[in-house]
Amino acid sequence: MADVIIVGDGPAGLSAALFLAKKGMDVTVFGTDETPMHYAMLYNYLGIPEMTGSDFQKVARAQVEKFGATLHEEKVATLEKTETGFSATTEGGTAHTSKYVVLGEGKAAKLADSLGLERSKHGVDADRDGRTAIDGLYITGRSTKPRRSQAIISAGEGASAALDILSIEAGKDVLDYDTVS
Repeated sequence: MADVIIVGDGPAGLSAALFLAKKGMDVTVFGTDETPMHYAMLYNYLGIPEMTGSDFQKVARAQVEKFGATLHEEKVATLEKTETGFSATTEGGTAHTSKYVVLGEGKAAKLADSLGLERSKHGVDADRDGRTAIDGLYITGRSTKPRRSQAIISAGEGASAALDILSIEAGKDVLDYDTVS
């Protein structure tokens, strides 16, 4: 059983995976690297003067794996709430379980819909940390703002969800920053 399953490997999902794995959580990411980032040219991502979305994805995926997250090159077909957390079944039929789930599945939000999450005119409903009405389930990125998505906003939402999970697990607010040695 993983601590966290992340569905989606765009900026939101990979950001959440980075923060969680960096703090030692067992993180499993599902995605096939088919994110719209591959059509992007980043000029407006703070700290990156210029980068293609494909290069961003390559760097982000390697960074997440370096900190210990497991990336699976497959899609999640179904997601269910269980007594102990969640069960995700891939399109290949493999079941995976976790205590938490972070959805970064894009604007279609099929898994969010299958779980009955409410939508407003702005997207799937979640609080500022990505928490949904289902305990332990977070949603980030284009699912929450389909008409106002930006890579940097999605990455920030993934980080917020991760910090909320880390804070719940620690029983106190958790910060994640590093200092120069």
